[in-house]
Amino acid sequence: QVQLVESGGGLVQAGGSLRLSCAASGRTFSFSTYSMGWFRQTPGKEREFVAAISWNPGSTIYADSVKGRFTISRDNAKRTVYLQMNNLKPEDTAVYYCAAGRSRTGRDTDYDYWGPGTPVTVSS
Repeated sequence: QVQLVESGGGLVQAGGSLRLSCAASGRTFSFSTYSMGWFRQTPGKEREFVAAISWNPGSTIYADSVKGRFTISRDNAKRTVYLQMNNLKPEDTAVYYCAAGRSRTGRDTDYDYWGPGTPVTVSS
């Protein structure tokens, strides 16, 4: 019933930027009361936490690997969460997933809903 759809992924050169978006929908889903997170996964590797933002007051947390380069934000009126990715590195290459949970956390098991993912490829 809850749907999360990511967009904005693609191919970019190292040092470039991308902005990912995740649009939420669902008749019983109250977007403004959910924390939102971004995770990423590469084939053969475990799912990795990237960033998360609480629903109120919108405080954020980041993985050490992306601090200073990525910024998570949300627009509750549009029911959309964003991930601005700057100074991209080849190791950022992965499928990026949007997730919704009841509290802000870096643990993927704490999230209830997931999008299908959008691929990001960073070439050197």
